Amino acid sequence: MAEIITAAMIVIGDEILSGRTKDRNIGHLADVMSAIGIDLKEVRIVADEEDDIVAAVNALRARYTYVFTTGGIGPTHDDITADSVSKAFGVPCEYDDRAYAMLEAHYATRGIEFTEARKRMARMPRGADHIDNPVSLAPGFRIGNVHVMAGVPTIFQAMLDNVVPTLKTGQKLLSAAIHCPFGEGVIGGPLGEIQKAHPDTIIGSYPKYLDGAFWTELVVRARTQETLDAAAAEVRAMVEALGPVKA
Repeated sequence: MAEIITAAMIVIGDEILSGRTKDRNIGHLADVMSAIGIDLKEVRIVADEEDDIVAAVNALRARYTYVFTTGGIGPTHDDITADSVSKAFGVPCEYDDRAYAMLEAHYATRGIEFTEARKRMARMPRGADHIDNPVSLAPGFRIGNVHVMAGVPTIFQAMLDNVVPTLKTGQKLLSAAIHCPFGEGVIGGPLGEIQKAHPDTIIGSYPKYLDGAFWTELVVRARTQETLDAAAAEVRAMVEALGPVKA
């Protein structure tokens, strides 16, 4: 059995929690992680509060193979992710020479003042490595197993593209979808027994409603075809044993 690689995500920003900004990064990360065989196990959304960010980073980096953060690395006073991650790792947050020089030259070529606010985007924990940003240049960074990236979706996606080749990948989950014409109230009991009998699988039930009727999509996931086939066969047999849907 291949090593199981896990990940967690921390979405940072008052604007997400207030509803002013709608997150588009969780789904993208989930899609990418699934595609490369990494299990995204947990997502936390935290406010622009240093203690909360530190607590989330320390909790998740100890539990999962990788942690990804989005948001809070811009030029404004409430962009405190770099400071918070530095505190979590117990190292200073300081100007990175390469990032500073790169941003200074970038703004000079555009004839734009390299203000104190813009300089903030060159700060990162001591010892961190850059995550390149091909969209707006200001880098993210990697320290330990924590990858710190921008919250703007186009920039996050571009940064993630640069991170993916550096990650260990695991064995991808195989899946089988089974149509069930019954609602969850009918199948909940027997489906739970099938899950207990097949602990190496993940069996999900997703209720649907169409044309005045409830039905359920059942999805079985496993890391080997043999395990998947055995559990899926029992789920199909369960559905068939329930007989036709009563009007």
